[in-house]
Amino acid sequence: MKEQSKQGFSKKVLATAVAAVSAGSLASLPRFVVAQEDTLLEEVIVTATRRAESVQDIPYNISAVSGDELESAQIVDAAEMMRSIPGLTVVDRGYRNSGTVNGVIIRGMNVDSGANGDVPLSAVPTVATYVDDTALYGNFILKDIERVEVLRGPQGTLYGSGSLAGTVRYIMNKPDLDAFEGKVSSGVGQTEGSGGINFNADALVNIPLSDKVAIRANVGMIDNDGIVDYANVYRLDTDGAPVAADGDIAAGDPVFEHREDVDTVDISYGRVSVLFEPNDRFSVQLSHQVQEDDIGGRRQVTRGTHWVDGSEDFYDDYENGAVIREPSERKVDLTALELSVDLGFATFTSSTSKYNHTGSGISDNTGFYARNDWFEAYYSGTPRPLAVAERFYEDSALTQEIRLVSSGDTFVDWVAGFFYMDQDSNAGQNSLMPGWAEWMAVIPADFTPGASKAEEWTGWGANVQDQDFYFRRKQSFTDAAVYGETTFNFSDTLRATLGLRHFDNELKNDSTLQLPIWPEPEEDTKATFSTEDEDTLLKANLSWDTTASTMLYATVSEGYRRGGSNAVPLIGGFSENPAYLQYGADSVMNYELGFKGATDSLRYTVSVFRMDWEDPQLNTSTPNWGFFAAVNGDSARSQGIELELQGSLAGSLNYGIGYAYVDSQLTADFYQPAGNVDGSGEVFEFMVAEDGKALPSSPEHTLSVSLDHTAEFGPGLMLVSRLSAYYQSDSTNTIGSGATAADIDAFSLWNASSTLLADSWSATLYVKNLLNEDGVTGALPEAYMGTDPAENFYGNSSKDYISQPRTLGVSASYRF
Repeated sequence: MKEQSKQGFSKKVLATAVAAVSAGSLASLPRFVVAQEDTLLEEVIVTATRRAESVQDIPYNISAVSGDELESAQIVDAAEMMRSIPGLTVVDRGYRNSGTVNGVIIRGMNVDSGANGDVPLSAVPTVATYVDDTALYGNFILKDIERVEVLRGPQGTLYGSGSLAGTVRYIMNKPDLDAFEGKVSSGVGQTEGSGGINFNADALVNIPLSDKVAIRANVGMIDNDGIVDYANVYRLDTDGAPVAADGDIAAGDPVFEHREDVDTVDISYGRVSVLFEPNDRFSVQLSHQVQEDDIGGRRQVTRGTHWVDGSEDFYDDYENGAVIREPSERKVDLTALELSVDLGFATFTSSTSKYNHTGSGISDNTGFYARNDWFEAYYSGTPRPLAVAERFYEDSALTQEIRLVSSGDTFVDWVAGFFYMDQDSNAGQNSLMPGWAEWMAVIPADFTPGASKAEEWTGWGANVQDQDFYFRRKQSFTDAAVYGETTFNFSDTLRATLGLRHFDNELKNDSTLQLPIWPEPEEDTKATFSTEDEDTLLKANLSWDTTASTMLYATVSEGYRRGGSNAVPLIGGFSENPAYLQYGADSVMNYELGFKGATDSLRYTVSVFRMDWEDPQLNTSTPNWGFFAAVNGDSARSQGIELELQGSLAGSLNYGIGYAYVDSQLTADFYQPAGNVDGSGEVFEFMVAEDGKALPSSPEHTLSVSLDHTAEFGPGLMLVSRLSAYYQSDSTNTIGSGATAADIDAFSLWNASSTLLADSWSATLYVKNLLNEDGVTGALPEAYMGTDPAENFYGNSSKDYISQPRTLGVSASYRF
């Protein structure tokens, strides 16, 4: 590990990483060591199996991306990194939603709509994410990382209930006891559609305080100008209500303004770690990292109808039709203590961590209200319709894991461990109609002469105010598990691994929902439920070294994701169908056959898989009052093939190819409970999607290709030029045919760059998204959240999630 961290500052390894990125090592294959006349593949060590092993010796499909590779490719965003890993797709919601919803999809295992993004979901993701040994979806900026490991398929025996479809591990750099080192870097760029510039800077230092203690720290910031213009936001008064034209509160139209480059990005981050290693058998590391995001608006564009000027028109490129700005902010911090002791027969490791992740955001829901005719049907209409959703979330947890890993090189190798998590999470929403109560106070009543409509409604028992929806959800989750894997080394070429994990978890869920304009008794708006579950997950793997440089392997493994309670009320005016009270766990049976091998100038992996998914969990909402809820379907399956190649065409010309074919679909009709039951207690259901429907956000074909060239200009100077591309085929936005249904077109993204390296500095000129493709990965269609002049709403809340437009930039770094 020490050697790898030191290599991060050498010119040769930086050149190696630059070349490897464009040669496709982001598709999991090892990086190249570039020599003057030939190319040699270097061994990549990972710890996915809880012991250090070569990626080529692990008998399943794993991808590893080094931190040097990420740096050389100018990649700091997880969505961009994952596009180059076969079998993975990402619903790229931009920085505004990067901490709210985990958008990673492995092998097509997804039933949720691409319209999700603003609200923390009821069901946990199908992909588990770890920062070192902490299970956390913090979505940190990718800086000072040793490597990222992506494990495809269920990983429940070692990584728990969240790893239904796979696991992503972010391994951070550790302090180096041997050398004082540092680095400063900075970059500027401009993105298509923006009138400003992007600026980033960071600094890193590693200080050995003695031969037993070292400290490592890095800090950085990202300050990007916006891309998207909010074409028609309301002018607001000091109370946040739309200003009325000519001051006419009763009948005045809203006053529209045009705001440019709203989706600004302001991110600051840092990490510090201290390592104490008194000898080769014992070490302790304490680390703390933090990140704060302040985002001005959505990197999402409106394609629909533009009515603001009084005629039917369409929005221009990089325009959003929201009538208010939609900022967000979040903060995530993680503290971890890791202890390792070499006992001779095994290594004992203890990992203790605590994290806190909070965030909030403003959403324009006016289009949703208008499309459902709510302004006229429930609120008497208004000439200046506005529905604002203030949403927030908090997630915190204490985790403890201890494990023993045998020393290896015996007939039986084993891993045994214990894991415990105590997690608390809260989510809430306040929905407001700013200015509505003021308008109600100045217009005449319908049936009460001489009174205002507000006075009339108050007489009927209403509480006329701007807030029309209040929601709070509080959850506490505990998970305790014992796990282990045993490998039988029958010979130097034949091995079998058996694994299991037994877990016991409990979830408590309290929720409150109110419509403050029409108050209900307090007991009718609260619900508290809990669920408990315990089970055992199994895994079996067989691997055979067919030659000294090739391996054939087969795996059968189980995946599991915990169920939970939706905690909906059963009595009173806000009662829901009892079928929504709880949703069950879902599970996967995974079958995989793979072949991997290497020569001096080529490495390859081919795998075929099938995953049978039982009781898939769909994040949705209840039909009556819109509680956030999850429901179970019947079954689905995903099958396909993954291929990765990396090699050399000549001593200085390298290539990489990553391809995946994924066929994922429902294998039974998917039903959701209706809003009520009849007098007999029979539960009615309505169909969400039919048997055979493709799973959303899961293109059948993804392809990443790359080519790089390395030239050496005598002692001290090296130039690496590269070209890379990513392609994904058509996909769908949702499994059903409802208001969120949309077809997502195929797209490709091309990147090019040149990096000049010297002994202590490097400089890169790059262009991302060379052809300026939209790269749409999700949408809120106009039928779901659009425009409606009949409701006096002339804005448009529909939007497409787009990839970052073409960006030109230059960056430089200095190492000391």
